[in-house]
Amino acid sequence: MTPTHELPGSARAVLPRWVSAGTPAPDDTIEITLVLRRKNPLPDDGRQVDKAEFTKMYGADPDDVKAITQALTASGATVLSCDVASRRMRVSGPVGMLSALFGTSLSLVRQEGAAETFRTRTGTLSLPDELRDRVVAVLGLDNRPQARAHFRAVPALAATISYTPPQLGTVYGFPPKTDGTGRTIAIIELGGGYSDSDLQQYFSSLGVPQPTVTAVGVDGGKNVPGKDPNGADGEVLLDIEVAGALAPKANFVVYFAPNTDAGFLDAVATAAHADPTPDAISISWGGPEDSWTAQARNAFDDALADASALGTTVTAAAGDNGSSDGESGSKAHVDFPAASPHALACGGTSLHLDPTTGAVTSETVWNNGSGGGATGGGVSVAFAQPAWQATGAGTLTGRGVPDTAGNADPQTGYQVLVDGRSMVIGGTSAVAPLWAALVARLNQATGARLGLAQPTLYKQAHQAQVTPGFRDITSGNNGAYQAGPGWDACTGLGVPDGTKLLGTLTQTKG
Repeated sequence: MTPTHELPGSARAVLPRWVSAGTPAPDDTIEITLVLRRKNPLPDDGRQVDKAEFTKMYGADPDDVKAITQALTASGATVLSCDVASRRMRVSGPVGMLSALFGTSLSLVRQEGAAETFRTRTGTLSLPDELRDRVVAVLGLDNRPQARAHFRAVPALAATISYTPPQLGTVYGFPPKTDGTGRTIAIIELGGGYSDSDLQQYFSSLGVPQPTVTAVGVDGGKNVPGKDPNGADGEVLLDIEVAGALAPKANFVVYFAPNTDAGFLDAVATAAHADPTPDAISISWGGPEDSWTAQARNAFDDALADASALGTTVTAAAGDNGSSDGESGSKAHVDFPAASPHALACGGTSLHLDPTTGAVTSETVWNNGSGGGATGGGVSVAFAQPAWQATGAGTLTGRGVPDTAGNADPQTGYQVLVDGRSMVIGGTSAVAPLWAALVARLNQATGARLGLAQPTLYKQAHQAQVTPGFRDITSGNNGAYQAGPGWDACTGLGVPDGTKLLGTLTQTKG
């Protein structure tokens, strides 16, 4: 097969801070992920679809699967697996063959001062006639880290103030007589791990039942705890402990995948199409939306659209580097996947309570200045503003981030246990699992699935007004954007009042 047709959105530029480290051997075997086109467009009316209908109507076309499989096999590639519902095909083959098949060349690079090497490519990919139009993304040829964990840890004794997750559940009015019973929460991780001993000790210390937690490996990813409490382990334990303490009777499935564009997508798609379908998927990893190729970003957004159509709410951290999202220069950037209109983007606040009464004395936009972290937020340049956002946010040039918020300042952070060490961790990473737990409890209370939450949450939103079910945050900034009445690009609609939110959901359903 001769690759003669450019794959739209596959262009990849040379990134700074990477140095050449040679070339991979042509006969080295690698694995990649192909994303296939949909058989039919997803419905745009917001309705939820059962699995059987989804696979039949909105998965891959069996004729496409057959044609692609035959073409790949004829070229010497091996089709390892194919999931029709999520439209993904996992393929392996020698570096030289796969490079030629997709019209590119691979080289090895490493970051300055580091020893580990990664594959990379530049320019666009091409497709042969047999794959043209049928394949919409080719991921994993470049296997550099795609995302970073959005958390910030401090030694427990160094934190000015800290809270347990149940304390924050009280502050944010999580509905009483709910605990996540019968609900499933998926958590996406791109490294690190957890140990049962940590979970036993942590939940026992809170007097909370230990939830059921299951680890699932994707693309060779594994639960590998005990490496570094200040690294990915901190993210993993934060996610499980926050969501688990707030919805202890829910079932938790933690998906571990390599930190690549292919691994990240495959973890989310596997979770979205799992049985049982999760009530929520919590994502605390991301990167500036312009650090993704368009094909990867669109394929990932499609996977989130799958989740929404199947009735799953995806909660995503908005980032911890303010309106710049850690990028150099004066321009503002938003984080992806939080920028996806199919993700509930979660921003961050700094929360202070009266130590005697537990009442909120102040809650402002989290911004600890240069080097100290600040909530992400802004306006996407990759995604148009969804119609459901316009009533609450006004007309924006793109999708506004975030949608909502919660405590994220590490100086008012979450008390957690990581690799046997008591720590206080903040960051918008903590807000995504907090909201995932709230969604599970709202679903339990209503007996329904919230699914794509934003159309419901924004339904009663109006510019510069408090939205029912939220407490507005009107003080502070994240750099380029200032908080104010109603929706803003720092804390979205505000922080939740879960009990009032349940009331609005019940009224909407009625």
